[in-house]
Amino acid sequence: MRERRRPIRFHWSIPGSGARSATRGGDDRKDVNPVADLDVQLELCRIADEGGIDQLLLPIGFHRADPITLATHFAAHTKRVKYMVAVRPGIQSPTYLVQQVNTVSAVTGGRISVNVVAGYSSQELRSYGDFRTHDERFRHSDEFWTVCTALWRGREPVDFHGEFVRVEGARINTPFTSAERVRPELYFGGSSGMASDLAIKHGDALLRLGGTPDEVAARIGRVLAAGREVGLLFSIVSRPTRQEAVDAAMALVEMAGEQGRAVQDRFRRESAESVGFATTYGLGSDSDQWPRPYLWTGAIPFLGPLSLALVGTPDEIATALLAYRDVGVTQFLFHGRPDIESLPHFCHEILPRVREREAAGW
Repeated sequence: MRERRRPIRFHWSIPGSGARSATRGGDDRKDVNPVADLDVQLELCRIADEGGIDQLLLPIGFHRADPITLATHFAAHTKRVKYMVAVRPGIQSPTYLVQQVNTVSAVTGGRISVNVVAGYSSQELRSYGDFRTHDERFRHSDEFWTVCTALWRGREPVDFHGEFVRVEGARINTPFTSAERVRPELYFGGSSGMASDLAIKHGDALLRLGGTPDEVAARIGRVLAAGREVGLLFSIVSRPTRQEAVDAAMALVEMAGEQGRAVQDRFRRESAESVGFATTYGLGSDSDQWPRPYLWTGAIPFLGPLSLALVGTPDEIATALLAYRDVGVTQFLFHGRPDIESLPHFCHEILPRVREREAAGW
């Protein structure tokens, strides 16, 4: 019998729109209205709250609503689930971010964590006023989280004068409110060495795009050795039989069509700085779309890197998740296709199977 380990934690990404769409990612981002279906997004939050999902990611970008505001709204209508708000350090002050996060913690009982993202496109970041290069963004992030950590640890007033960040006498009267922690969990997103460095120095976990278990294991050893957790991002396509799951996956490509491919061709050029996106687009170019029986790359050219998918029956998906756990992965962040169907299916069919196998010492 294998050694018992901590339960895997499962998170879900709340879409800015298109919760009922299987081909999210195939439409041009400039055409997205992120508040057109807030009622459906809230419905997803309630399903997750009741179904055992640990946290809900609220991403950031010009085509999305403000994640901190959404976290406050959604938390008021749910009881348990936490909200992982995405943050780009280059577009705000560290002192103000701590004030925002601490305030949300106070009104939600600590149900907030932070997903740190450097940004996939210099073009989009310049629209926010951030003109730093890729490497400068990571050096800035290091300074930014140094200040935030000092504020969360109560080392006030905080004085800091770095290459990019300067604060004098920084203090926050609103404390971080939680029965479990003195600061929010920090999830650093990215697949580059610099992202791993930040996760090790400042964070609790690294969130990166998936791959085969062997590929993932070769890239996360340093993070695990430092005592940090690793989470993987996948889409998920599951049906009662394998053939139904494969057919549903293949249908995504047909539905996205050449419009989806054209959108992703443009996005691939815009996101060329992102190591994770570039690597995953490369997987989508391989002739073998099934590097593992449960891992499918076929939708990537049409729906983007976030469509790298786990495909199969509930039992097959549960087995795949435990295969990743065996190489050190302890958290997963999913995108559904579509979310409004995939999320309840995961909660009712896949999650119980994982928990049963964990309890049995699998």
